[in-house]
Amino acid sequence: MNYRNGRDVLPPSLLAELQQYIQGDLIYIPKPSNQRASWGEKSGARQLLAERNREIYKCYADGATITELEHKFHLSSESIRKIIVKVKCKLTI
Repeated sequence: MNYRNGRDVLPPSLLAELQQYIQGDLIYIPKPSNQRASWGEKSGARQLLAERNREIYKCYADGATITELEHKFHLSSESIRKIIVKVKCKLTI
């Protein structure tokens, strides 16, 4: 997040209005909710996790045990089970 001086980016009338509420402090102005990206959209993390989860399910469907999947993907058995159930539900819908 970059710091920007209000004098450089705001019209004088808006700057004067804001100065009635806050002076000399930093303020965060969020994007409108319809312009915000969901978690992992920009970085690709969401897509990578979805691919990993499909791979976990495929390995399980091909006969791998929960213990084998724990070691291969470095996840707990509970996480592996949750992923399997979640992917299976998505495939049956």
